[in-house]
Amino acid sequence: MEEVIPKIPNLDIAEAHFLLASGPKDKREDAKRQLFEFVKADNMAPYYVQLCEEFGFPQDAALLSTMRGANDEEAKRLDTKLEDAEQNLGETDISDALIAKAQFLAKIGDKDKALAAYRLAFDKTGPLGHRIDLVFAQIRIGFFFRDNELISRNIEKAKTLIEEGGDWDRRNRLKVYEGIYRISIRDFKGAVNMFLDTLATFTSTELMEYKDFVKYTVFTAALTLNRPDFKAKIIDAPEILEVIDQVPNLADYAKSLYACQYAQFFRSLAAIEQTMKLDRLLNAHYRYYVREMRIAVYAQLLQSYQSLTVESMANSFGVTEDWIDSDLSKYIAAGRLNAVIDKVNGVVETNRPDAKNAQYQATIKQGDLLLNRIQKLSRVINV
Repeated sequence: MEEVIPKIPNLDIAEAHFLLASGPKDKREDAKRQLFEFVKADNMAPYYVQLCEEFGFPQDAALLSTMRGANDEEAKRLDTKLEDAEQNLGETDISDALIAKAQFLAKIGDKDKALAAYRLAFDKTGPLGHRIDLVFAQIRIGFFFRDNELISRNIEKAKTLIEEGGDWDRRNRLKVYEGIYRISIRDFKGAVNMFLDTLATFTSTELMEYKDFVKYTVFTAALTLNRPDFKAKIIDAPEILEVIDQVPNLADYAKSLYACQYAQFFRSLAAIEQTMKLDRLLNAHYRYYVREMRIAVYAQLLQSYQSLTVESMANSFGVTEDWIDSDLSKYIAAGRLNAVIDKVNGVVETNRPDAKNAQYQATIKQGDLLLNRIQKLSRVINV
């Protein structure tokens, strides 16, 4: 039977924190209420102090005193258990007691003390699998506090430990953790490979529900996979089909993209954009993502034609001619679409460079860069 990893720290709290800090104004009051319910339920005194300082909330002295009292009592109980293990029991019991203390500190949101406790538990823990689990716990603290340096450092540490002999389940778990991290730093191509590798074996419910994992998989795949791979790995994947309808707009988004139903796709993309705005992993990237998906579908349509009327394109995407003209112009001017707009005749003409010409241009550009570097180097040597 697979071991269930506890949701420590609880990333639902991080989601509520994000909505309070960066969500729409109409969501913030509800997010605040949820956040304080979490705080009270787990007696998160250190985290409560941090929240009050961050958002300028007045501290409830009675509540804080109650939570600190509960924390002190639990810490005393755990310290007694650790002392007993050190005096009367073996190394496994000492390790268990240290892990329990670290989990307690992580649960109440005391970041620095929790990390120190996990590092101590790591040093006192023998079995490789348990040591890897302790590194995963530190990555989750990084996710909770959005500390990318902590996340990346411990992902590399986990990779090293797993190469020493990590089991199949922990290898897959690491891919999920790394995929989530890659999304947060806008490496969607790197993330999709991690997600697809673990789609059929996902067990990381301490991070998210499976339907949310599928959501991230579809989002990253839509942006990075070619059409044949998207069909095989997303449209026809039984794991995707099983839950895709549980995520609003996701099925229409994926199907309309593959079926070239561009008006439906644009409507779905608009809905997906709103979803991304409320997602703490994707909020910082939603403008980039929407822009890149527009460019992708424009290119997908244009590659089938030498020319196409602006009116036809506008009808295909369910928008006005002025809007499609303005949107296309931005991407053409930026060199993102190989096309020109003939405004007199209302036609979009493609001018895709052939492969040999593209290689030639790339070689010329690289040659110019090399010559510039040689000239700079020669001036330095002459001096």
